[in-house]
Amino acid sequence: MSVSRRLDTEPVNPQKTRRGLHRLWHATGYSLQGLRTAWGETAFRQEAIAAMVLLPASVWLGRTWVETALLAGTVVLLMVVELLNTGIEAAIDRIGPEWHDLSKRAKDVGSAAVLLSLLLCAGVWVAALFQRFFHG
Repeated sequence: MSVSRRLDTEPVNPQKTRRGLHRLWHATGYSLQGLRTAWGETAFRQEAIAAMVLLPASVWLGRTWVETALLAGTVVLLMVVELLNTGIEAAIDRIGPEWHDLSKRAKDVGSAAVLLSLLLCAGVWVAALFQRFFHG
């Protein structure tokens, strides 16, 4: 088999050929690298530090498992949306630093998603705190 023929059939991404636990092991490594990369982003780092306080507080504040899950879930959702927004920004920045309307729209929409998830998280937490301390 010629070298050019062999190169045409080899996958660009070796992760695509992995199966089972081998694939899971490598995927976990990529995910951890993504978290390390995100830690370099100020917004994600602030949210992660807040999560270190809010996640244990959700166990204390929630009176049922549903309340605890809702409180913790909104915190995790905020972090997930921030990770996705960071990914969008990185992909747009890879294309080029010049201003383009579509690049701006993509970044603005990602930012809006973070804002909405932040408002959801804050709203749920304020309602839970109000319920716990002022209404019951």
